[in-house]
Amino acid sequence: MAARHIAPDTPELRERWGGFAFDAETKAKADWHIAKYPDGRQRSATMPLLDLAQRQVGRETDTQGWLPLPVIEYVASYLDQPVIRVLEVATFYTMYNLEPVGKFHVQVCGTTPCMLRGSDDIIAACKKRGMKPGHVSDDGLWSFTEVECMGNCATAPMVQINDDNYEDLTAERLDAVLDALAKGETPKTGTQEPGRHTSEPANALSSLKDMVTENHDYRGDW
Repeated sequence: MAARHIAPDTPELRERWGGFAFDAETKAKADWHIAKYPDGRQRSATMPLLDLAQRQVGRETDTQGWLPLPVIEYVASYLDQPVIRVLEVATFYTMYNLEPVGKFHVQVCGTTPCMLRGSDDIIAACKKRGMKPGHVSDDGLWSFTEVECMGNCATAPMVQINDDNYEDLTAERLDAVLDALAKGETPKTGTQEPGRHTSEPANALSSLKDMVTENHDYRGDW
């Protein structure tokens, strides 16, 4: 499962991230989110601002991004609220990385549907590349986390890598995706099953066939 350990608050961490501030692009987005809420309710923007901060850290480190404690403190100050309130949010939601991650964060679903469809092979393929929980690979490319269901049961097994999902995987298909990412290429997202578009039946439609080309009204047929 996803580790929820906060990176140690060391002098080195403070030296690197103690001066963190939103850049112009991030600040504009942060203020846009805050403006959605009534005066005095700016704390409601905690989650999007944490995401923006993590993404800025990612741009600065060429990784998916994470939230050093000084960055969390900055977000708290920006929203004029106690640090513990922001820390509570950051530690609760696994979308926020609390420790350094690699350029690509590979999150493998190991819940029952994916397990029955071969997620053990997917995890084994990750381990062959040196991925293991709580560590960044020696080349800086990969971080690995086994996660709970991410809602792609119909196209299991699946992984999420940074912001994208890759589904209908085999070890070989995952290797192809990872090889492409390592080369700086952009592999096809979503299902990796040839001929499959989204989560429709893998072989052929067995019902609601008239829905393929239009929003057919079946009520008169029932």
